[in-house]
Formats: sequence, structure tokens, C-alpha cells
Amino acid sequence: MTGETLSPPLDLSALEPAMPALSEALMVVAIALPLALAFAALVPAARRALPHLLVFVPLPALIAALAVPRGLSMLVAPDPFRFTLALDAPGALLLGGASLLWMTAGTYAMAYLRKDPARPAFMVWWLLTMAGSFAVFLVADVASFYLAYALVSFSAYGLAAHDDTPQARRAGSLYLALTVLGEALLIAAFVMLASGATDANPQIRDAVALLPTSPWKTPVLVLILLGFILKMGLFPLHVWMPLAHSVAPVPGSAVLSGVVVKAGVIGLLRFLPEGVPLPGWGAMLCGAGLFTAYYGVAVGLTQTHPKRALAYSTVSQMGVVAAVIGAGVMNGTAGTFTVAAFYAANHMLLKGAMFLAVGVAMASSPKRAWAVAAVAGVLGLSLAGLPLTGGAMAKYAIKLIVPDGVAGTLVTLSAAGSTLLMARYALLVACSGTKGTPPRDLVVPALALAVLALVLPFALFEAVTGLPASAAFTPSALLKGLWPVALGLGGAALLAWRAPRVREVPAGDILNALGVLGTAGRAIMGGAVAADDVLRRWPVAAFALLAIAALLAATLTFAALPL
Repeated sequence: MTGETLSPPLDLSALEPAMPALSEALMVVAIALPLALAFAALVPAARRALPHLLVFVPLPALIAALAVPRGLSMLVAPDPFRFTLALDAPGALLLGGASLLWMTAGTYAMAYLRKDPARPAFMVWWLLTMAGSFAVFLVADVASFYLAYALVSFSAYGLAAHDDTPQARRAGSLYLALTVLGEALLIAAFVMLASGATDANPQIRDAVALLPTSPWKTPVLVLILLGFILKMGLFPLHVWMPLAHSVAPVPGSAVLSGVVVKAGVIGLLRFLPEGVPLPGWGAMLCGAGLFTAYYGVAVGLTQTHPKRALAYSTVSQMGVVAAVIGAGVMNGTAGTFTVAAFYAANHMLLKGAMFLAVGVAMASSPKRAWAVAAVAGVLGLSLAGLPLTGGAMAKYAIKLIVPDGVAGTLVTLSAAGSTLLMARYALLVACSGTKGTPPRDLVVPALALAVLALVLPFALFEAVTGLPASAAFTPSALLKGLWPVALGLGGAALLAWRAPRVREVPAGDILNALGVLGTAGRAIMGGAVAADDVLRRWPVAAFALLAIAALLAATLTFAALPL
């Protein structure tokens, strides 16, 4: 596999003398431009111009992903800060996918929120989240990664809680609380990880190289896994995702699901050692991922809103990504991280397009909504791995890391569950129509992103895997990709014919179950407080004291009797 040396798609050899300086400038501007514009939004004149600029802000990041040589590293700030940027194959795949999603979703967002009085505030949160998401794919030192991760994590709160309804405030508060927990876990891990290095702020690759022999290996790995899978949304730390997606504006949901959760993915790819077998840790991550993949499908099938169905689909797909990473770490398979990033980038584009399709359908007449659902269904089948789609190329790639066996079979079968859930999503989209014709400014970016999502994996497959694209079109490969999708479609037809009556699982699922336990606990505590209040009354207390004294005297008398 050639993923580790994935070459830039753009050939800029004619600019060779200036290429190092140009590459460094691209990486810096990719982060600095959205940050600068976020602060410029404080000026009214700049704030009025921002809606027309959002589509162009991610361009430096896109050009960097296409043109910057892999492995290039630059020191932006010297000691003691050592702020360092670098771009490797996994980072380039995720950076390129993220920039395309930010461009199309940004155009969509300005039309979607045109009449929203809070649009200026949304733009600020949008730009800050964008800057943080680009930074996590580019930074190469431990301290800067933590800062970038905090920026994307905390800024995304503004996207989730934008509508300021009670539901949005609840979802935002939960997201913020779990974000703080995740940051605490990671800063503890990073401090222990850096303690073995000679530099106060080591390069990530240098610190991770010391991890297999570190005396802090076990606590560091526990904290890293917990911190990053919380952002990815693996069970049981997934509860923020369905709640946030159900209340965020459509473009906000698109980037939350497409980009923000990938901060957890790049975290695992950066801070787990590649090529060094860690059988126990890899098996645990793979197992957690597989359970999450099926759990997300099971709960998603009960949902009655397409955005919530997509949220649980993201939970499921992040489970697949975790299973791939875990299988590669378990066996020490080279190239695992590039393949995992390829699959995550494919999900990034597909899921972003599917969220944008929901907004188009909701602005359409019922008849037009069915046409939108047809496009959404094709995107969903691509996500499931239907042969001859871009998603099938991503599915084929991960099977190189998780071959036949128990884990490989479960990963393959998860595609049937994804097909079933995507059929449910397409039906919900078809039923989302209201009235009117969707604005062109919503339709065009959604269609553009859909086309990119379906086509780009074909262009990247050979560079990622080292295999020709024709390898995914052999009769054997087509059959292996087709039968899980066919099984899922058969299940969808069966459910459409005779669906069991199943109540919708509320968004947040286990959180609501814990809420029931919390209600019971509060009732018990209330009873205890009331009992304490009664026992504190003097007549009751005196009687209780006499009863205890009599019981104690009887016990001592009985103990003194000969046996």
C-alpha cells in the first residue's frame, strides 16, 4: 500500500524554486484566514461582506491539501512554543474533504440563514470552528494540537445551540459538558505523554514513538482512547451527537457530522502508534467500534426525523472507522491510518451532502421532495458500499485492513445495517416536503457536494491503496460489495410490507434511561430527607433512643446467658 507516501494530486514542479515557501504559506493561511475573518466580523462593514466570502475562505486549505508535499514540516514559532505545522497523507485526505464541505456548506448556510437575525453570530462560530478543524489536521506538536482541538470543540457549541430554543440549550449544555470532560482527559494524557520527551513541547510523532516503552503507557492509552472516542461518538459517549444534530441548523449539522467528529478520528491517527502491534488495545477499540456500528443502526431505525436518523448513522459509521483503526493497531498493519482517513473523508462528503439534502427537501413541495429523496437514496447506498459508487471504493479499501474473519465479517454485515438505515432516511426525506420550490442557493451547493462525494473516491483509490481502481470491479469484488446491500434492501422491503410497531427511541437514548434512574434516585433522596425531618422531632427521637437502648440491653443480656 502506498498511502504513507500519497503524492499531492497537483503537479506544481514548475514552481519548484518557490514551492517550499509557498507550501508553508498555504498551511499558515489555511488556519489564519478563518481566524482573522472571525475577529473581523466584530466590525459592521466586514460583517456585511462575510456572507459573500465564506465560499472562498477554505480555498487555501484545499490548495494545501492538493499541492503541499507530504511530509513537509515547518516551525512557525520557535522555542519555547515550537508551534509546528506538517501535512501527511491522512491529514491531507481529511483536510481536502473538510475544505470541500466547508465551501459548499458555507454557500448553503448563507442562503439557509438569510432571514435569521442571529446569522452574524453563526458566521463567527462557523469561522472559528473552521479554523480549528483545519488546524487539527495540520499541527504537528502536542501543545498546538491541544489548542486546535479545543478551538474546534468549543466553537462547535455555537453551531449546535444556535437556535437558542430550550432543546438547543439542553443539547448545547450537554455537548459543552462532555467537551470539557474530553479536554480534561486529553490534557492529562498529553502531560504524561510529553513527560518522557526531552522537549517541553515535543513533536507528536516523537512523543508517540516513546509510548510503547513508556511507564505511563496504560494510563496514557486509556485517556487518549476515551478522549477521542468521545468526540467520535462511540457508545456510550455518543449521546451528544443525536441531540446536537436534531436542533442545529441544517448546515451546522452537516459540519458537525462531517467535520467536527473527524477531530476525534485524526486524534486517534496522530496519538496511536502505527506499525507497532498493540493486540489488547486494538482489540478493545475494534470491539467498541463494532458494537457502536450496530447500535447506531438499531436506534436509528426507530427515528422519525431524517436528521436524527443521519445522526445515528454517523454514530454507526464512526464505529466502523474505530473498528478499522483498532484492527490495524491490533496487528500493527502499515497503511492503516491512511485507509481509515480515506474512509472517514468519504463519510465526510457523503454525510454532509445528505444533511444538505434534508434542508432542500424541507423547502420543497411533497412531489419535489421525492426527487430529493431519490438523490439522497443514491448517496445513502454509496455510504453502504453499493458497487460502482464512490462508497464502494472506500469499503473495498477498509477490507484490506480488516480481512475475512470475525471482525471482517461483522464489518461487511454492518453494510447491510447501513443500507437498511439509509432506506429509512430516504423515506423520511421523501416525507419532509412542505410547499414551494427550494431556492437555487440551497440546491446548487447540495448537488455539487453530492457529485463530489460520489466521484472523488475513484480518483483517490489508487493513491491510497496502491491498487488500480479496476481491482474493485472484479466479479468477486462486485459480489462481495453487492450482497450486504441487497440484504439490507430486502430487509427494508420487508419492513415496509409489515413493519413492527416500535416506539421512537428519544434522541440521546441512554441519557433518557439515566434520566429515569435519576428521577427514581431523586424520589429516594426526597423520601430520605422527609424521614430525616420526622426523625429529628423530639418525641420521635426520644422514642427511638429508648428503643435502641432497650434493644442493646436485650442483646447484651442474651449474650451473657450460658449456652
